[in-house]
Amino acid sequence: MIPLLSVIVPFHNVEPYITECLKSLAAQTLDDLEVVMVDDGSVDGSRRVAEDFAAADPRFVLVTQRNQGPGPARNAGIRLARGTYLAFADADDVVPPEAYERLVAKLAETGSDLACGAVGRLVDGVLEESTLHEKVFRRPVLCTHITDKQVLVRDRTVWNKVYRRDFWERAGLAFPAGIYEDVPVAMQAHVLAGSVDMLGEVVYHWRRREEGEDSITQRRNELSNLNERLAAIRSVRAFLDERAPELLDGFDALVLEKDILFLFQALERCAEPGPLLDLARAWVAELGPRAVATAPSLRRLELHLMTRGLVAELRKVRDFRRARAESGTRVVPRGWRTTGWYGDYPFFRDRRLRIPDEVFDARDELRLLARVDDCAWTGAEYRVRGELAVHRVDRRIDRMNLWLSDGRRKVPLEVSRTGRGGFVAAFDPARLAGGGEVWRLQARTETRGLVLKGWCRDGEAGGTWRFTVPGWSRTGQDIPQ
Repeated sequence: MIPLLSVIVPFHNVEPYITECLKSLAAQTLDDLEVVMVDDGSVDGSRRVAEDFAAADPRFVLVTQRNQGPGPARNAGIRLARGTYLAFADADDVVPPEAYERLVAKLAETGSDLACGAVGRLVDGVLEESTLHEKVFRRPVLCTHITDKQVLVRDRTVWNKVYRRDFWERAGLAFPAGIYEDVPVAMQAHVLAGSVDMLGEVVYHWRRREEGEDSITQRRNELSNLNERLAAIRSVRAFLDERAPELLDGFDALVLEKDILFLFQALERCAEPGPLLDLARAWVAELGPRAVATAPSLRRLELHLMTRGLVAELRKVRDFRRARAESGTRVVPRGWRTTGWYGDYPFFRDRRLRIPDEVFDARDELRLLARVDDCAWTGAEYRVRGELAVHRVDRRIDRMNLWLSDGRRKVPLEVSRTGRGGFVAAFDPARLAGGGEVWRLQARTETRGLVLKGWCRDGEAGGTWRFTVPGWSRTGQDIPQ
């Protein structure tokens, strides 16, 4: 009988992990599946484990090829797969029991071409959030598309998904050779799909592997590995430029957030940086000046030093970043007639290096932190107490204004200051008569010419603070007077 789902599992010398992976597939609540295990030339005990699963469970099929890499191994598995749906799992990872049942059920319900879900990171046996996927699957969304939900640019892995087999073939998807074979395919699938389902649940446990000859953790800083990563980036950018150019900015920003780290790490450790610097300049040239110009200021400084070949200075800035990972980096004002706001980083206005001030410019990174800690009825008025601050700026706020808004009206409040950024504001609810039921508190601050606005957050709940008018009616006549 034709199985509903085919799971392709390429493996090469993963004996310490493959048993746990295959057990997780055998335990899936969707039991109408086949597991196509592709031995990519293993020389350890991985094949014996796969043979045992194939002998014990008719849903497991084992095939062998000479070592060609995970991309060709996956392609070989696809050719043998019989399922209506396709999925991929790496042999050192784990799939939660209900993952495939949930993903397939969504596709059956919506008719979308692929379904994807959140990812957990297995670190020393403990499940953490995947930092690569952390901003993607905050809530479920059905029948969407990457051009509408552009955060899916960050979803560039193939194994947290189930695909319709007919879509895969119609789109002509196939894995290239190389280490980063999944990134181009994941992006192509998202763009070419008619619609995509996003699940909020974790559907895949991605292991951070520290041992074994093919450990990405051990090899990602090698020159050949970095060259292959650049090749994958170029492949994705060429595809997006042709089929979805509106996604290029988001993809470039992700490369400067995540991928560039491996170049920095390699430069921090190498003895002869010449070839790495040549590669680094090729990376930055591939992304172009717009991507660099819109990067955060500390990243711009790192890129500036790297492209100029200032490796010792780059290492100092990398140490500076790590030392302030918990407390954050400060932004400070400079100038009186025209005040600029700059990252308080090493080498700012260093006469020897002459780094342009715009590299350090952090004005666009500043945001208002506005919090309501308490709101109480005094018998005559409501008294709101809270705190205002500018993120990353250690200065007293010069001026602050507060007002209530229902979306149509604004009611300004008298503000008394407490300390550097504390405030107390009071209002008579009669002033809200005739307005909406729900009011929000908005703040405006000015500090050395820097003007910021924002909605106040609820100090306890964390969401936007809201004031609901007691006894509200559309006429406003039953508001306490």
